[in-house]
Amino acid sequence: MKKWQCFFCSYIYDEALGAPAEGIPAGTRWEDVSEDWICPECGATKEDFAMLEIA
Repeated sequence: MKKWQCFFCSYIYDEALGAPAEGIPAGTRWEDVSEDWICPECGATKEDFAMLEIA
């Protein structure tokens, strides 16, 4: 499972946790999140997220 971070507000979408408040169940992979989904914190588009590298 991966984590994706918003460029603008640093909100993190964690695939393992999903985003239940936005109707995305735990375990939902980023590629399966709807293309019209927006960041719940700042309204940025899915294109404004980058995968976090784990060191």
